[in-house]
Amino acid sequence: MRKIIYFIEFILIKILFIIFKLIGYKFSSNLGFLIGIIFGPLFKSKKQIIKNLEKANIQKKQNPKKIASNVLGNYGRIFAEYVHLKDFRNDKLKKYISIEGLEHLNDLKESKKKAIFISGHFSNFELMAMQIEKVGIELAAIYRPLNNVFLNKTMEKIRTENICKNQIKKGRAGSREIIKNVKNGKSIAIMIDQRVREGEKVNFFNHLAATTTIPAQLIKKYDCELVPVYIERIKNNYFKMFVSKPIKINNKKSIIEITKFLNSLLERMILRNIDQWIWTHNRWKD
Repeated sequence: MRKIIYFIEFILIKILFIIFKLIGYKFSSNLGFLIGIIFGPLFKSKKQIIKNLEKANIQKKQNPKKIASNVLGNYGRIFAEYVHLKDFRNDKLKKYISIEGLEHLNDLKESKKKAIFISGHFSNFELMAMQIEKVGIELAAIYRPLNNVFLNKTMEKIRTENICKNQIKKGRAGSREIIKNVKNGKSIAIMIDQRVREGEKVNFFNHLAATTTIPAQLIKKYDCELVPVYIERIKNNYFKMFVSKPIKINNKKSIIEITKFLNSLLERMILRNIDQWIWTHNRWKD
């Protein structure tokens, strides 16, 4: 039964992808926003978003219902923008994205230093690994396969062709691939904002949350540079990406200490544009 539902979802999404491609980038992004606001609550709980905002003690600063609507609207935009990632890759949509800190990427490329690029699911997060690879940095990006096996094939094709050629599936086998890539001199791009079973409980917005320690382990063991990356959506259809100057971490720091530091960086990124982070998952779930 589940496979039938997944197949129906796949057909509907493929039809929408055709429509998005026909109407162009800006119209499809704006339509995606409306789809996210109207139909998003059928798939992602607004109550969970508001509950998470309360947990992070953010709901007092802004209207939580408005934030929840914007979060779902941004989901819709990302969904609609997938068919246009090819045009971002080949620079047809170059005017819609700017990069602050591009010189840091160029320096890493020239020096051939290994870096761990860390970020979260902000705005259209897929654009970050794309822009890093476009500079010429040898990169491997970590991703989580979709539950829908039919749609996952399409998304994997989009990712490998337009985002980052070297994609590593999240999981134990993926961890071995990460190490193999680092040993071969490649940099790694990883999102650190999702709950992981094999992670450590580390403070996140004043509550313990299961957090990946992979970046900390790579930084300590393989002497990699740490490069935080952030992207924000400006005026709905434009993006600004921020690349930090590489941070050299004291190798004497423990894995937990480094992971705490990374979570503090993530918090600051989230607070820059609260409604551009994906608040729909329970980050503090046991």
